[in-house]
Amino acid sequence: MKKIVLVGNVACGKTTLCQRLNGLKLQYEKTQALNVVNCTIDTPGEYLEHRSLMRGLTVVSADTDYVVFVQDASRDLYLYSPGQAAAFPVPVIGVVSKADIATEKQIAQAKELLELTGADPIFVLSSYTGDGVQALIDYLQDDIEEKA
Repeated sequence: MKKIVLVGNVACGKTTLCQRLNGLKLQYEKTQALNVVNCTIDTPGEYLEHRSLMRGLTVVSADTDYVVFVQDASRDLYLYSPGQAAAFPVPVIGVVSKADIATEKQIAQAKELLELTGADPIFVLSSYTGDGVQALIDYLQDDIEEKA
């Protein structure tokens, strides 16, 4: 699997996605520092929420294949900026999380927000139920050259 860094606000589902991608037991854990699990770097939500910490995400991403913007579809909390994907030295993909508890309208809004950031492609999934996760795994297992 390609090396990724998960970026998103507190409680958006980064850690649960990390656990699901790596075949771990799903359990709540508050990420307090960068957490490396196999090829996945889980980051604290505060890195996105406090702009002074954003540089840390940019530096960490330099050693990855992808940045993954995670947007919780069930909440009306949007912390990404338009074009924010351009701040990273590697491609940015999007994940709409918590699709199992969001409405279709909320999912569409989350997708639109991630599109505005420049994230591409965008995956809609539920890390809790596993729905949609395999499409992301399949994408991360492909060669970068095949997508170009």
